[in-house]
Amino acid sequence: MGTKEIKRARSLFQAFNFAVFFGFGALYPLLGVYLQQYAGLNGGQIGNIMSAGPIVMLLAQPLWGMLCDYTQRPRHVLLLTLVMTVIAGYLYASVEHYAVFLIIAIGLALGQSALIPISDSMALSFVQKHGGSYGGIRLYGAIGFALAGVISGKATDLFGMHTIFYMYMGAMLTAASITMLLPKEGGAMRVDIRAGAAHLLRQRDFVLFLLCTFLIFGPVNANNTYFGLLIMQLGGTLTGVGFAFLLAAGSEAPFMRFASGFIGKMGLQRVLILAAAVASARWLLYTVEPPLSVVYATTVVQGVTVGLFIPAALQHVRSMAPAAMQVTAVSLYAAAGGGLGAWFCTFVGGILMERFGVASVYVFFALLTFSGVLLFLAQGAGGLQKGELTQKESAS
Repeated sequence: MGTKEIKRARSLFQAFNFAVFFGFGALYPLLGVYLQQYAGLNGGQIGNIMSAGPIVMLLAQPLWGMLCDYTQRPRHVLLLTLVMTVIAGYLYASVEHYAVFLIIAIGLALGQSALIPISDSMALSFVQKHGGSYGGIRLYGAIGFALAGVISGKATDLFGMHTIFYMYMGAMLTAASITMLLPKEGGAMRVDIRAGAAHLLRQRDFVLFLLCTFLIFGPVNANNTYFGLLIMQLGGTLTGVGFAFLLAAGSEAPFMRFASGFIGKMGLQRVLILAAAVASARWLLYTVEPPLSVVYATTVVQGVTVGLFIPAALQHVRSMAPAAMQVTAVSLYAAAGGGLGAWFCTFVGGILMERFGVASVYVFFALLTFSGVLLFLAQGAGGLQKGELTQKESAS
């Protein structure tokens, strides 16, 4: 690749992330409101629909990763899953019955579960081969999500709630068109998928890192469900909820932009522990139900939690995996935090909120995340430092 081709490919990865996360930001903040106010579903039905995604992702993400590793055609798999999300988005806007909504939610999660692990793995491979910063690519996703929340709110006021589905479909179609222009992957290379996955799961350091991800990123994902409820309980408004999500998502971009610099200076271990410790402190603060101004001000620390943790975690996961199994490794990592962790924290959080109030949810989040910090500290002398050595060796 020449210099112009490298710049063009980097821009395509940035545009892809912007489009996909714009779609997420247009749909998910308002989906629960749509299901309640326009589809007439009750709280239990909405909870079943919203919790279907993490369960499906837990099962599907590793399978998509294995398919990519087996075929060595992640671009084609990515295109297929984007088409699935567009179809599911269209069906969402066309039905009114709970059972059908649940089936569509499962189909949407099945396709959507592949988008981030596969595109992240492709972007990291590109960066490692041609230079640059993964964070500089991923930050466009944070920008897209933040902008979508504002734009979709205005659009629904003007054109109705169904607009969120059309915005979502438009974003995913845009991402699909960009996918066809992304750099082509290498030739096919058959690998023993079962043996490779078993190899990963026999690595003590890899399994411990999955557990850390479960403890730390499970609460981060589940917070998207309960954060708005916390704000409303403290006297906030729906506009305030949207503003808080804008601040939180927007804060991720600058940290992702400079994540590689932080990792280079501090090392993977310190960056991961810093991100987890900041998240734990944030959840602990919310347990005392502080003033709204404090809640809004602390949303910006999500930049540290997400903007630094994701690039560092992906580098570490890939450093522990054989070259032919790296998409599978990233998919297992994504399933640990975004699948199992998100489902578990959302499910337990709902029980706690019903019995003890929303503050108890953040007590639970704080305890889980702090446990992840302790596990990182215990693991630090082993797996994390080994990952740093591997990266330094590959770079030299």
